[in-house]
Amino acid sequence: MTLVTPAPAATASPAGPVSAAYARLTEVFPSLRIDELAPDERLPHGAGWVRTADLAQDGPALDSFLAWDNAQVLKDYGQQARPDVVASFGLHRYAWPACLLITIPWFLHRRVPRFPASHVSFQRALGRMAVRVTDFACLPGDPAARLPGAHVVPDEEALRAEVRAAVADHLQPVLEGFGPRMRRRGRALWGMATDEIVEGLWYVGHLLGEERRAMTELERLLPGATKPYVGKAAFRELTGPDGETLPTRDRASCCLFYTLRPEDTCVTCPRTCDADRIARLSGTAAA
Repeated sequence: MTLVTPAPAATASPAGPVSAAYARLTEVFPSLRIDELAPDERLPHGAGWVRTADLAQDGPALDSFLAWDNAQVLKDYGQQARPDVVASFGLHRYAWPACLLITIPWFLHRRVPRFPASHVSFQRALGRMAVRVTDFACLPGDPAARLPGAHVVPDEEALRAEVRAAVADHLQPVLEGFGPRMRRRGRALWGMATDEIVEGLWYVGHLLGEERRAMTELERLLPGATKPYVGKAAFRELTGPDGETLPTRDRASCCLFYTLRPEDTCVTCPRTCDADRIARLSGTAAA
């Protein structure tokens, strides 16, 4: 029998330094809700919840997690994907929201929480994450600097370094767990991490009505040569049929979706030529 720890209620703990950012995220993107745990609460597990630390172990929890992705591929595309493709999809479905745990508080309030793998649980089917917030970085003059766990850094560049370090610290054990299943190592895995940081905040920035600011912030966050990340934010602009500007970027990694639908690559995939990007982006803009 599987023991189930109930999911935390949305009001489980008093408002903390990142609570407002998570609430705003859910307002514009209801598919993701982040619950903050009280100090005495355990991370939920069972009933679809998986603890991040368990995913990092490359064991039964990861087997179960990827079985969901495998079933989803069969349902959506009517064919069996390669095991490494399934693992790549599974990592994306975890890493995309996990990066937002850190980038959204930074983008909205200039606060950067730290989340060891042992401080996060994920419920993919419900679009929920449960987190334990203990430490965060902020700038001088931030009222939150007086809160327990605050670490004051001198300026914006130091805070960007905190973002890069926080994401790397959280994702490194996860990448180590997924890596053998994906048949990828080192640079390829960190290329995926780079893409998850950029594309998650870029998308939510659009929902917030701040797409351009999100792009500018991401270019400063990932200017290149910021190991372990690979490449830059890599934004560029195309010109649409009516002279409109169409922002795009080139991914640092491949999501392998082409193995299921060779004719239907992602719009930011290096395999997608600019003519196809313009046609798809201008069609989306018109819609």
